Amino acid sequence: MDSQIPHEKDIHILIVDDELSIRLSFEMILAREGYGPITTASTLGEALTAIKEQDFDLIISDIILGEERGTDFLGKIKEAGIECPVVMVTGFPNIDTAAEAVRYGAFDYIPKPVNKQTLLKFVRQALKHWELEKEKKKLQQENDKFKRYFETIFSSVQDAIITIDNELQIVQLNETAKQWLLYSGSDKQASLEAYQNAMGKACMQDAKQVLTSRQEVRGHQVECRKTDGNIRIISLNAAPLTDGFDTFQGVVLVARDITLTEPETGRNARNKFHGFVGSSRVMQDVYNLIENVGKVDTAVLVTGESGTGKELAAEALHAESGRRDMPLIKIDCAAMPEELLESELFGHKKGAFTGADKDRPGKLLQADNGTLFLDEIGDISPRMQLRLLRFLQEKTFTPVGQDTPVKLNVRIIAATNVNFDEKVKDGSFREDLYYRLKVVEIKLPPLRDRKGGIPILVHHFLSLFREELKRNIHGISDQAMDVLIRYSWPGNVRELSHVVERACVLCKGSTISLDHFPEEIQKQKTVVRISARSEIETSIPTVATLPPYVSEEDEIIDILKRARGNKSEAARLLNIDRSTLYRKMQRIGISSDIGKSPSVNSNS
Repeated sequence: MDSQIPHEKDIHILIVDDELSIRLSFEMILAREGYGPITTASTLGEALTAIKEQDFDLIISDIILGEERGTDFLGKIKEAGIECPVVMVTGFPNIDTAAEAVRYGAFDYIPKPVNKQTLLKFVRQALKHWELEKEKKKLQQENDKFKRYFETIFSSVQDAIITIDNELQIVQLNETAKQWLLYSGSDKQASLEAYQNAMGKACMQDAKQVLTSRQEVRGHQVECRKTDGNIRIISLNAAPLTDGFDTFQGVVLVARDITLTEPETGRNARNKFHGFVGSSRVMQDVYNLIENVGKVDTAVLVTGESGTGKELAAEALHAESGRRDMPLIKIDCAAMPEELLESELFGHKKGAFTGADKDRPGKLLQADNGTLFLDEIGDISPRMQLRLLRFLQEKTFTPVGQDTPVKLNVRIIAATNVNFDEKVKDGSFREDLYYRLKVVEIKLPPLRDRKGGIPILVHHFLSLFREELKRNIHGISDQAMDVLIRYSWPGNVRELSHVVERACVLCKGSTISLDHFPEEIQKQKTVVRISARSEIETSIPTVATLPPYVSEEDEIIDILKRARGNKSEAARLLNIDRSTLYRKMQRIGISSDIGKSPSVNSNS
C-alpha cells in the first residue's frame, strides 16, 4: 500500500461519473492519500455548476455520462477558460477514443477497470505536469514582461541601436535607427549592405571590423546628411554580441547624435539678428527697435558698455535702411589725435599742412548717400564737436585747406560707452551736439543683464570656433555652462567670445569642461543674481547687505513662490524661456507645485 503523501496545500479534485460506486471509490482512495477537498458530480450539469462555483486542481471524468459525453464537458471547460488538467476514464479504450480526448484538451485517459495504483499514478503525473506547466507559464509571462520592458526601452532610446548577425543580416533595430538608415519595414532585403547612405556605410564599416577582429570599435564620428539637407554628426560604437556562453552571435551598433544643437528659444523669439545672438526679451526689444529705426533716415546714438555690440548695431541699422546698397564707413574716434581725426573725417587738400602731398577725400565724402558710423564719439575734442555739429545742422562741410563747402547726404550713427549725461553736465560735451546725435537712442544691455541668452551665445561661438580651429567639439558640460552663466562678464559678449575660443584651443576631447576656462572664471566669487528679483522687489537692499551666495535652486524656488507657481511669469522674471525653466526644475528636482496656492489654479 502506498504511503500517504504529504501536501503543502490542499489539492481540490472534481470527480465526474454517473456510477455512484466509482465516485465513492475514487473519493475514498484519493482522500486516504491526503488529497482534498474532493467534490463529486454525477451529471454534466452538476459538473458545470461545480466548475462555475469553485476552482479545481484536477478533474477526473468518465468519458460517458449517461446520454452525455465527457468530451462535451471538455469543450465547456475550454470555453470557460478554465486551466487545470483533466483525466478521462473510459470503458472502451482505443486509439480513436484517446485521440478524441486529447484533441479536446484532456491530459490523458485511464481505461477501466481502474485500480488504486493506476489512479494514483495518473493523479501524480497530472498534478506534476500541471505544476510544471504553471511554472513554465509563469516563466513565459516573466519573459514576455521583460521582453515588453526591453522593447519599450529599446524603442524609446534616442540613440540608434542596430543588431546584426554574423552574415550582416539585420536582426533588430529601433525607430531612431530606422529613420537614420531610411529603413522600411517592407524592405525585402534585410542586409545591412543594402543601405548605402552615410549612416549605412559607416555601420557596415564598423560591423565588418568587429566581425573580423572580435574587438569593440568606439568613437567613430561620421557626418550624415539628413532628409532636410542639414548635417547630422554621429558618434558610432560597435561591439561583439555574445550569448551567456561567450558564443559570438553578431554585432550591436549604437549611434548617438552629437550634433551641437541650438538651445531652445521662445516660440516667436528670434535668437539671431544681423550678427546679434540672443533671444531674451530685452534683445527682442533691441531687434524691433533697430528694424523700426533703420527704415527712418535719422541720426541714432547707440550706447552700451564695451563689448556689447555697438558696431553690430550700426551695421544692422544700415542693413535695415534704404541706404543698404551704399557704403557704410566707420571711424574709431578714440583711436586718433584731433588733427588726424579732422583730416580723416573731413579730408584735406594738397598742401593744407606739412606732409599733405596730395588731395585726400575724407570719410564723410566716402559715405555720401550712405552711412557714417562714429564709434566712441564721447572722446572727441570740443573743436571736433563744433565741426560735427555744423555738419549735422547744415549738411555741408569744408575739407582742410579748401575754401568752398561740400554738400553731402550722409546718415550719422554714433556710439559711446561713456555716460553722456555726466559729460554734458560737466561741460566736456556739447549739449546741442548730444541732442543732435540722440534723435533716437538704442541702449545695448550688458551681458550680465541677459544671462538667459548665454547658452545660445556659447553654442554660437562653439560652432564658429570648432570649424575655424578644426576641433571635434560637440558640447559643454553642465558645470561649465553653469559657471559661464554665473560669471559677471565685465567684458560682455566680446569677453565671452574670447573665453570660448580659448576653451576650444585647449580642449582635446569632444566636451568643454571647467578646466578649459581661465582661473578667474573657474574660481569666481559667487555673485548674487538680482536682475530678476529687482523686477518684483520694491525695496531691494544693496549688494553689500545681501547674502554672499544665492544658489540656482534657491533663486528659482524664490521666484516661483513670488510668481505664485505661474511658470510663464517665473520664466519672464528669470529672463529665460519657459521650456528652459522646466528643464532646470527637472534637473535640480524642484517640484512643479512650488508656489501654488491650494485653492488657486495656475495657468503655467
